[in-house]
Amino acid sequence: MTQVDLFRVHHDGVDLVHGNRAPVVQPVAHDAPGADWRSTYKRRLLVADFVVLLVALMAAQVFRFGATSGPPVDGLYVPYPVLGIALAVAWWTSLQVHRVRSSRIIGNGAEEYRRVLVATFRAFAVLAFVSVAFKIDASRLYIAIALPLGLVGLLIARKVARVGLQRARAKGRSLERVLVVGGERSANALARWFSRHPASGYVVSGVWVPDNNSHLSTPFSPELRRVPMMSADVDFDEALAASGAEAVVVTDTEHLGHESLRDLTWQLEGTGIDLLLSPNVLDVSSARMTLHDVSGMPLLHLSEPQYAGASRLAKTLFDRVGACVILLLISPLFIATALAVKLTSAGPVFYRQERVGRDGATFGMIKFRSMKVGADAELQALLAAEGRTLAELPKLTRDPRVTTVGAFIRRFSIDELPQLLNVLKGDMSLVGPRPQRDFEVDGYDHVATRRLSVLPGMTGLWQVSGRSDLSYEEAIRLDVHYVENWSMTADLMILWRTAKAVVVSDGAY
Repeated sequence: MTQVDLFRVHHDGVDLVHGNRAPVVQPVAHDAPGADWRSTYKRRLLVADFVVLLVALMAAQVFRFGATSGPPVDGLYVPYPVLGIALAVAWWTSLQVHRVRSSRIIGNGAEEYRRVLVATFRAFAVLAFVSVAFKIDASRLYIAIALPLGLVGLLIARKVARVGLQRARAKGRSLERVLVVGGERSANALARWFSRHPASGYVVSGVWVPDNNSHLSTPFSPELRRVPMMSADVDFDEALAASGAEAVVVTDTEHLGHESLRDLTWQLEGTGIDLLLSPNVLDVSSARMTLHDVSGMPLLHLSEPQYAGASRLAKTLFDRVGACVILLLISPLFIATALAVKLTSAGPVFYRQERVGRDGATFGMIKFRSMKVGADAELQALLAAEGRTLAELPKLTRDPRVTTVGAFIRRFSIDELPQLLNVLKGDMSLVGPRPQRDFEVDGYDHVATRRLSVLPGMTGLWQVSGRSDLSYEEAIRLDVHYVENWSMTADLMILWRTAKAVVVSDGAY
């Protein structure tokens, strides 16, 4: 008998086959509930936040007044240590009010950081209002030190906690089990997505197709082979128990209908199990989605791609000013690298290569020369030896053309620093899609062509997501995602992640 003829529930790699009788679904063994790790994680953040704020305010006092406690605050008549504790409590309370430790935002995305910023600035806005209203004259330098120090401390503490959480998730821990309700095809897609993005914190532990009786005919992906697959022969309560789910994701609402979806919310009421609706939209930033209530019917509005914003004055100023500041800061390294290239190998210091920029316009991209002269003529033969073509990312794992100094500066991306000159000229941006070669653009389809909608960047999503270790298709997907969902916040986060990627030198050859 085939899978078309039978209802199957996969349990620990064994098919429990049921004929015409109602199937008995046995629950799969699960780890400790996800609520345990969430509670522990939030408690740690709670304590870390308060400790960071106390340390920041104590440090501000030491910087301002030295080892002494300083004079009493004019208009309040309390010593600064007492003021520091009071400010720490008020600041910490503001974080609580803005729900910066909500289970729905911790561990993923920029919302957690955004709420910390908002809570911090609102707390100090209230402080300023109270100071004026009650004529409290606290040291401005004390406040000027405490505010950035505490804010940076809070953000770093969250980053450290998030890194630990993501490492645990990569090892299969601290994950939230999900029962997928909907069609077989969408369940496959969702399982693959969660598998490729373990940092999301979800893992599919069961699939329930409510309008499918007696058989599931679609072949399931490898990610679902050890997961209970259940059709309408199984009640929702049984499916929930078999999956051990802590959340339910409805992927295709037509499989339930409006009334059944409403009944589902009632069944989950009071259980502590989250209900999520997947709009089946991938690679779209939440900033582009808005929920509208139209006569009682919620509609998800998807705004147009954001690449037009990447040409605005704010980004242009950010690029030019940022490039100037970086060039000033790295000028000693810039000069030292130029001398090392010139003195260790014959040829010019800089290497210029024609690249394709915004709207298909070509420009000369500048780099420190890291290869021997005439290296371009050898590229095709070396790629063929590795079984690759020019249609792919033309970077070799082991490249004999690279000089000794070139290997070092490529490893830490120092060879790319002269591209700051391209940014100043307006040919490139600090953040954007990878600069393209003409033969790559010749093979573009309508999706990859989106890369050319904005200025290419010195760094971008693909560089901070694996660099040369990524497949060609994945690099295109990341660049297109950046173009479609551009924001200044995203640019800042990519620049932050670039520093780590360069220092660790992941995927750089």
